[in-house]
Amino acid sequence: MSTPIKAVVLAGGSGSRLWPLSRQQLPKQFLKLDGDSSLLESTIHRLQPLVGKDDVWVVTGETHASGEAYAELAAYNQILEPVGRNTAPAIALAAALLMDQTGDDPVMVVLPADHIIKRPEAFRAVLQQAVEVAESGQLVTFGIKPDRPDTGFGYIETEAASDSSALPVKRFTEKPDAATAERFLAQGNYYWNSGMFVWRASVILDEIRRWIPELDTVLQQMRAAWQQGEAWQKVVQRSFADMPNVSIDYGVLEHSQRVSLVPCDIDWSDVGSWDAVYEISTPDENGNVLDGDVIAIDCAGSLLRGKERLLAAVGLEDMIVVETADAILLARRGDSQRVREIVDKLKARGSREHIEHLTVRRPWGSYTVLEDHDSGYKMKRIEVTPGHRLSLQRHQHRSEHWVVVSGTATVTCDTETFTISKNESAYIPIGVKHRLENKGQVPLHIVEVQVGEYLGEDDIERFDDSYGRTERR
Repeated sequence: MSTPIKAVVLAGGSGSRLWPLSRQQLPKQFLKLDGDSSLLESTIHRLQPLVGKDDVWVVTGETHASGEAYAELAAYNQILEPVGRNTAPAIALAAALLMDQTGDDPVMVVLPADHIIKRPEAFRAVLQQAVEVAESGQLVTFGIKPDRPDTGFGYIETEAASDSSALPVKRFTEKPDAATAERFLAQGNYYWNSGMFVWRASVILDEIRRWIPELDTVLQQMRAAWQQGEAWQKVVQRSFADMPNVSIDYGVLEHSQRVSLVPCDIDWSDVGSWDAVYEISTPDENGNVLDGDVIAIDCAGSLLRGKERLLAAVGLEDMIVVETADAILLARRGDSQRVREIVDKLKARGSREHIEHLTVRRPWGSYTVLEDHDSGYKMKRIEVTPGHRLSLQRHQHRSEHWVVVSGTATVTCDTETFTISKNESAYIPIGVKHRLENKGQVPLHIVEVQVGEYLGEDDIERFDDSYGRTERR
């Protein structure tokens, strides 16, 4: 095809319904839920060879790009959102950047990063068809052929049911009640809204200008700034929050007369709950899906997932049990959509179990919280990857004591730089600039004891950082 094709992968969601595995700082798009690759990696891989890796742009949050998902995201072109603003601002920004940075009017393939497609060959076939329709100026959406009257999805009504051609879209419907979903399924010309789209960059920008003018106003101001030479990511950081919080479905597609639907039978799941994880998995002879160190006796129809320790279950039926180092979820199958309510309660009481795991990945390695006491101390196990280093930083409320367990640490403390080896230690007083570095060939492991009146992760003032985090935690 003569028209260049670019992919925009939306990877900014929180995945709260897959708690406790999915956390705010490491949501489901960065998890391995179906095989050895993360959902993001699988999304990008299934685009090939139609869209190469270099033609993929990932839209994600600044905190993801500088935190636990740093290593994975570093492999791709990135558009970093300073705040979440739903899909319409993300898509508008990506379309404008693709046109202004490349000088082309590419066909954009817009995909969520957190879906599972079991039939990638069938997906690529309908993607090719969608690209051809989009080249003619249509806004193309992928409609999943429903196999049950599911009330968890939005529905799209088309002119007529078909298995082979793009269909004119008549109407979008939000998640219906059970009776309405039954009627939609019986009529045959309704499809699940997959949230996957294909269109020319110029066409979606024209429709945004028409239907969401307040979004277009901010976007044009941003384009003017970066076209005058200002770095576009800095423009985004300054102005993105001024964009309205609106989805592309609600803001454009429900109004536009240029929307077509390509029917899909691609074994698709949005993996929106633990029930969905059970459905995409292969159960054993008792209908159980077991993952990790699990012993199940007289259990049936259950999802049992144990990662950090032995999970033993007796007599469970149609249950979901998910264990992590700091939390255990127990729910009946069919109720897992309500996990979001747990996350809301954790937020309301100021807990951190919805934000991050006890082991937190960082660009330089990882740390694991061993103990965290209100009495004024915290213990961590820190691993620094060979050739990596933490930022040059200081703390206003805590001192730190480092004991090397294995490897050799290069320590900067104020104006002094020195090395410490196994069974040696260093003391970092409050308010002193310091840095930890691994110049060796093997991983560096240390035990850190923090002592102070406040031990939060936001008590970090960075002066130099190899990963561009001097303005972010």
